[in-house]
Amino acid sequence: MKVRSLILLLFAVTIFGNAYAQNPADAEASMEYYLPQDVEYDESIPTPQEVLGNVPGEWHVRHDQLLQYMHAVAEASDRVTLHKFGETYEDRDLVYLTITSPENQDNIDQIREEHVALTNPERSDELNTTDMPIVLYMGYSIHGDESSGSNASMLVAYHMAAAQGEQIEEKLQNSVVLLDPSLNPDGLSRFASWANTHKSENMVADPNSMELNQRWPSGRTNHYWFDLNRDWMLVQHPTSQGRIDNFHKWKPNILTDHHEMGTNSTFFFQPGIQSRTHPNTPEMNQSLTKAIADYHAEKLDQNDRLYYSQESFDDFYYGKGSTYPDINGSIGILFEQASSRGHAQESEHGVLKFPFTIKNQFLTSLSTWEASQNLREDILNYQRSFYQESKREGDQSDIEGYVFGSEHDNARTYHFAEMLKRHKVELYNLSQDITADGESFKSGSSYIIPSDQRQYRFVQSLFERRTTFTDSLFYDVSAWTMPYAFNLPFAELEGRDFSNNLLGEKVEGLPAEPKGTVLGGTSDYAYVFEWDEYYAPRAVNRLMEAGVRVKVASKPFTGVTSDGTQEFDYGSILVPMGPQKVDRNKIHNVIREAAEEDGLTIYSVGTGLTPKGIDLGSGSFEDLEKPEVAVLAGDGASSYEVGEVWHLLDQRFEMPPTLFPMDRLTHTDMGRYNVIVMVNGSYNNLSKQEVNRIKRWVQNGGTLITTKYANNWAERNDLANIKFLSEEDSSDSGEEVTPKPYADMSNARGAQYIGGTIFHTKLDLTHPLGYGYNDEDLTVFRNSTLFLEKAENPYATPLYYTEDPLASGYVSDENLDKLSGTAAIIVSDVGSGRVISMTDNPNFRAFWFGTNKLFMNAIFFGQTIDGGSGN
Repeated sequence: MKVRSLILLLFAVTIFGNAYAQNPADAEASMEYYLPQDVEYDESIPTPQEVLGNVPGEWHVRHDQLLQYMHAVAEASDRVTLHKFGETYEDRDLVYLTITSPENQDNIDQIREEHVALTNPERSDELNTTDMPIVLYMGYSIHGDESSGSNASMLVAYHMAAAQGEQIEEKLQNSVVLLDPSLNPDGLSRFASWANTHKSENMVADPNSMELNQRWPSGRTNHYWFDLNRDWMLVQHPTSQGRIDNFHKWKPNILTDHHEMGTNSTFFFQPGIQSRTHPNTPEMNQSLTKAIADYHAEKLDQNDRLYYSQESFDDFYYGKGSTYPDINGSIGILFEQASSRGHAQESEHGVLKFPFTIKNQFLTSLSTWEASQNLREDILNYQRSFYQESKREGDQSDIEGYVFGSEHDNARTYHFAEMLKRHKVELYNLSQDITADGESFKSGSSYIIPSDQRQYRFVQSLFERRTTFTDSLFYDVSAWTMPYAFNLPFAELEGRDFSNNLLGEKVEGLPAEPKGTVLGGTSDYAYVFEWDEYYAPRAVNRLMEAGVRVKVASKPFTGVTSDGTQEFDYGSILVPMGPQKVDRNKIHNVIREAAEEDGLTIYSVGTGLTPKGIDLGSGSFEDLEKPEVAVLAGDGASSYEVGEVWHLLDQRFEMPPTLFPMDRLTHTDMGRYNVIVMVNGSYNNLSKQEVNRIKRWVQNGGTLITTKYANNWAERNDLANIKFLSEEDSSDSGEEVTPKPYADMSNARGAQYIGGTIFHTKLDLTHPLGYGYNDEDLTVFRNSTLFLEKAENPYATPLYYTEDPLASGYVSDENLDKLSGTAAIIVSDVGSGRVISMTDNPNFRAFWFGTNKLFMNAIFFGQTIDGGSGN
């Protein structure tokens, strides 16, 4: 075996001095700069430069190059195997490396099985952790434009594959490293293209440089512009689904999450702010995180790096990469490196070069590996005790189980059950109909979760309704009660409410997707179905794409079907066969397809005469126009929320919107669209001419949907007849102002921010925006301090906050008082069109299924809202 010797480098360090070598402005993209100076390397293992033609840090690595290098290392080293576990939206391979000793590689399946058994309370006491390898998951650059992590991953892979010596061999024998080089391949590739395209031969560090200022929507997010670091618990995207599957396949003891932050910062590692750690996270988790932190500090001290800990970031929201492990018996560690963003940038600490940022990510990868060796048994034993205690707590809990489900919407119930199973929650079909906590649950459409299981702590964190906190500031959301997110009836089962007899068939793997049916077979008169099911909009769009005429009922009725009389509610869909221009056989085929694939029960009807309510030829059935949706996109609009609309329509309902660049408003025929969406944003860049074009479009019958602060723009430009709740002016209150400590100012102001809280609202079920809902009580997610007064027109506020609205999460007393009784949605008349103003984002992070229907109702039924119900 040939080795590379770096002994000569010691001479260079001695001559030029360690301080000079560690200066950010003097960082160089060279293997000599990055690698430890006292290690020899196996020459048969290729370096990144030998495979890619350049050293990490010379250019921003593209994902295809990253894959190329990882494949090369895996092929060359008997310490490394490469695994593909999925693909991104843009068809990029998702891979991870398994790095360990050759001996461990030969027994990797047995090692994995024994390690996972440590999380099984029924087996874990039998296992001896003395010689058990520790498992680390090292994940890099989940934000694509925080690319120092992914670039450093090549150095980590090379070092672990090629480094020689007893210490390295011992580490490899005592550990299994799962190295995920890119947690967000689509974003990484988008950013690399930007940074490399705008790089000068002579580096430009001016913060105003185009290289350092990405265009909207930036490379931070995935293909649909989602922040994947908020999706670990939500698992709505293929990258997250594959990654969580890997997590539970291996149950790693430590998970590292490598990020970047502002250029003028230094380097952060966890633990974060202790008062903001989620109460369900054991103290031992934080103690071990602190013990590991000592190794980061030592490594960074040796290299003259500035750093900090226990500030800025927290461990509260379990949907982040560094916190999800904490509720799953592991230790999540967040690293935040000051970002050069491009290849070099001026900062308060001098010019910050890209290689400097890469080396810090490399150094803390090594310090994590070092810590895992010395704390190995403590961490393994902690994992065992975590699951034993979790199951014990579940067994002793007053809440013996949770039941949830809706007989009206099998898809929402399915998607919640699917989420639970991705996290390995024990789940059963409900064996019999029950009533609990005032809610009815039907066998066949409900599930039950027993508390007596190893995932109890995780389950508890999904169902809890927490409204008291030790701290009033949160890095992310303060609540995520999942049944509320899915708008599903649920109940906590205590005492005699719970029995093992309620446990029907256990759900193994992912639950089966709900399938629908056509009751009565082929009809030559009409088909009718209700709007309750989540995918009803997809079915209607499917019919409209085929040219089928569709109507919606603005009043309830009882229809005569081949299955007997059936009650149909507001918003039921009618497909009459008489007035169609499309071939009937084609309509029948589309109806069958819609029933099966969209999970609907569609009824064949043989007569238009109904025993109760409107007849099928009534004018109360309104013709629907196929939605043609434009979402204004670009600077001024939230890329996250534009992406959420894009994802919802494209991925869920197969009706992709036009992402409409705002600079095309002046010279595009807007008549091809009948719905325009303006998500949260300022839109201050729109000219008077562009504003007038939107106004004329609405006046001619268009539906404009505005969310959150886009409502401010609509109100300023006389497009929405809404009034904002006035702020109290403390200077006019007559009360004497009490001086307060300056040090408290930031926290006091932060406490008035609603970062993510769940509230109760009331919904008008007779309004087109309420079609398909079966309960006027609806929980919504809010992360703004935008307060709207109810409309003067009593029919124009279809959704409003209750007088006691807090359901789960943190809100200050002042904001709770302001929010109580205010409007959540207001409809305004503008000529022949409608403006639908939503104070909140109904599509939050793709998992707030419960309010998606509000948004889809606005798209499909905005045109049907009676002008008299607006302002």
